[in-house]
Amino acid sequence: MKAETWMFVFCSVFFVLVTPLYYLSSGDLTGTTALVMTFLLTTLIAFYLGFHARKMEPRPEDRKDGEIAEGAGELGFFPPYSWWPLWCALCLSAMVLGVAIGWWLFLIGAALGAIALCGLIFEYYRGEYAH
Repeated sequence: MKAETWMFVFCSVFFVLVTPLYYLSSGDLTGTTALVMTFLLTTLIAFYLGFHARKMEPRPEDRKDGEIAEGAGELGFFPPYSWWPLWCALCLSAMVLGVAIGWWLFLIGAALGAIALCGLIFEYYRGEYAH
């Protein structure tokens, strides 16, 4: 986690240096505000990662004497393929188009979207991948 912390610290330093230069060269308040918010966000992430890096036991990639074999093992749960995100995206597309075309399309997209969202949420409670 220390490598990630330093990466965000460098980003924060970069944004704190670039923000006044941007404002002085352009005078744009919107872009300057976006850069200030980006600086605050990267600083927040750097503090979060740094705080947790001190509390955690160092990972093999954080230690100088770490071996590649120490990082072997299960990395986590990776879900198999799923069709539900496609249906959720199509229903959201219909809802966005419904705002421009007509509310009837929005309502159809919302009704089908509720079904697709339930399918996405409860995907691992039934069928082949049920727990």
